[in-house]
Order: sequence, then structure tokens, then C-alpha cells
Amino acid sequence: MSAGRVPSGRIALMKLVVVLIAASWLLAQADYDLLLKGGQVIDPKNRVNARRDVAIKDGRIAEVAADIPPARAHKVVDVSGLFVTPGLVDIHVHVFAGEGPAYTGRNSVFPDDHSFRSGVTTVVDAGSSGWKNFADFKRRVVDRSRTRVLALLNIVGAGMAGPPEQDTSDMDPKATAEQILRHRDILVGVKTAHYQAPDWIAVERAVEAGRLANVPVMVDFGAFRPERPFQDLVLKKLRPGDIYTHAYLAWVPMLDDNGRVQPYLFEARKRGIIFDVGHGGGSFVFRHAVPAVRQGFFPDSISTDLHIGSMNAGMKDMLNVMSKFLNMGMSLEEVILRSTWNPARFIRREELGHLTVGAVADVAVLRLLKGDFGFVDVYGARLRGTQKLAAELTVKDGLVVWDLNGITRQDWDKLGQYGPQGDARWDGTIGHAGRQRK
Repeated sequence: MSAGRVPSGRIALMKLVVVLIAASWLLAQADYDLLLKGGQVIDPKNRVNARRDVAIKDGRIAEVAADIPPARAHKVVDVSGLFVTPGLVDIHVHVFAGEGPAYTGRNSVFPDDHSFRSGVTTVVDAGSSGWKNFADFKRRVVDRSRTRVLALLNIVGAGMAGPPEQDTSDMDPKATAEQILRHRDILVGVKTAHYQAPDWIAVERAVEAGRLANVPVMVDFGAFRPERPFQDLVLKKLRPGDIYTHAYLAWVPMLDDNGRVQPYLFEARKRGIIFDVGHGGGSFVFRHAVPAVRQGFFPDSISTDLHIGSMNAGMKDMLNVMSKFLNMGMSLEEVILRSTWNPARFIRREELGHLTVGAVADVAVLRLLKGDFGFVDVYGARLRGTQKLAAELTVKDGLVVWDLNGITRQDWDKLGQYGPQGDARWDGTIGHAGRQRK
């Protein structure tokens, strides 16, 4: 080797070092943790239904624009051909699972087992606990879940413990309201359900608790009795902003003898009563829902009433319920509105359900499948359909928590030596989205 000549191997190494330094500098200059690029953004609050890129930084929406340069992000994910929406908000679930009260624990599910794979980032437990056992529910479920778990407090102090929700001596509006005021970060309203007696005690005490705490009330009307007509519930007993769940229940007097939606329902809606789906295992029939939707009586919010029975029957999950309304004639934008911004407003959590810059980065990336599908109601009646939603990617607080097809990941044969000692593993448990090797 002649004097002063640098070996070719050393030159190659020096070039590699320069490239690595340059790459590290570019990464350090990146504005965003994660960039979802090329998707069709549907953000009803902001009246956006257009191709947009969505950038995330430090768990917040940082920018929504037509073309954000990829170089500005640590991690870029191509979501072309997919729909980018706010994280879904399901305001009727039962998630007091585990060693809770017998009735509740036997029927409830753990939220993280079901939420993210359906694009859901926020759930509202609908009355599984009351003021007496809310602390147990909080400790067992709320504080341990990655899903954002909010709750409606049952007017019965023992919640859904058996025999469920019949003990009027345990319906204490003052104690219920005081518990809500102590935990306003979690408790968003009052719930009454399954009440069998012919009087209005359960509804009236729930409404009184809602008044004292200044929160909405959700009612599952229970047994339909001539002494307390359903029409009186929505026209007289509930206040504007209160929620009737199970809107398409078979026993709701929805259609007249000619199959037309009864006028009192439109009148109730004008009063400000909210009609929530609350599909569940026994509370949704196509023979009401199809004619109602065709006549313009859409639900105000779409929810699942998720529990062990409903998830293994006609309900299945949030996206399946949303798909039913798509196939009944609602537009995708109308369905997304009723699964994001509307429910967030109804529970007065307006920081959720939208992709406004500065909002929490909860995002669902959905694929709209085309084909031959079937959907069933709670009695097994089928609706044929041609479209169905699936969750491709779910982001909560800026972290990817569900990735159906690994679209955020690198192909295995491009990662080199990966494994326990490497840095190729990445999911929502490690750092911010975008810290994965490109």
C-alpha cells in the first residue's frame, strides 16, 4: 500500500458513519412522531371528508393537511385507500369484569380485550357499578385499562348486583350525585335499567341524581308497563340531553299500523331526547330499525351494549353494529358522526371524538370491505349487505395499539439482526409511535 492512501474498506466505513450521522440528524429534526399519509379523513366535528394527512406529536394531533412532507415525521404510515377517523366512542358497554358482584362480573368483559381491535378508544360503562362499589370498579378495571374507561353510575347503590336494579331503598340520588362529583374525571352520568315495577321511582330518582350532579341520565326502560307508557318517558320524564338507550328494541312503540314511525318520537327528539342504539343481546330488531332509518329516524349515537352475551351473538362488536347502519342506507359520514363526535358531546367530553389540532391523538383507520355479507339482529333475523367495516389500525394517545396487517412495521428481511437484543420490536407499550426503526 502506498503512503497516504486510505484503504477502501476504511472509506466505506467512513461513508457509512456519515450516512448514519445524517440520518440521526434528520430524525432529530423531525417535527412529528407519526404521520398517517394518504387516507380519506372523516372528521364530522370539523366537517372534513377529504384526503388528508394526519400528523401526531407527543400524544396529540399536531397537523391535518393535504400533503405533509414525509421527512417531517419519524414514522410514516401509508393509509391510502383507508378511512381515517377519530377513535370510536362507545357509550354503552359493561366492563366491570372479574371478581365483582355476581351479576355484573358474570356478564361483563375486560375493555382491552375488545376495544382497540374495533377502532374503539373510549368506552362508557353503563351502570355496572353504583356509588357503593364504584371504588372497586375503578381499582379493578378503570385504573388498569389502556382503553379510556368512563362510566355512568347506577342509581342503585350496589349497581347491577343481583337481583339487579330493583331495590328502591338503595336508590339514593344524593349519594349518587356526590360520588359523581368526587370523580368527574371518570363518571359522566347516571344510569337506570331493567326496572320492573309499574311506578316511575327508578327514572325519577335517576333524573334527580342527574340534576344534582349536572350530568345526563341514560335509561334502559326495563319492563314496558301500561302504568308508565314509553311515550311519557321521552315526552315528560326525561330532560333535554338525557339518553334513551335501546332505541330499536322490539317493545318500543315505534311504528304505527301502516309501518310509519310514530310522530311522538320525532317530537321527543325535538325536545332534546337522545336516542342511542345500545344493541346488546336483546335490544335491536331489524323490523324496527330498517323502516325507521329509511324514514329518517336515525340513531343519535351508535353503541354496542357490549357484554358476554351480545359479543357472541348478533351484536359482535362496534364495527359490526356500524356496518348494519351502513347497509340500512346511512352514509359512512353519518355513521362516523354517531360513533365519534355525537357520543362525545352527549357525555360532555368534547375533548374526544375529533381530530382537531391539539386534541388527544385517538385515531381509527378503517377499511371498508366490499362483498356479500350478512348481519343478524337479536332474534337471528338476517339483513344482507354489501359493505362491512374493519379496523386496520387504532391509535390511542398517539400510540399504535392495534395493527391488523402490520402496516406500521418493517418487513422481517429488511431488519437485519433483530430480536431481544435489537430495537426492532415496537408497539404501544414502548415510547411514542415512530420510535420504531424505519
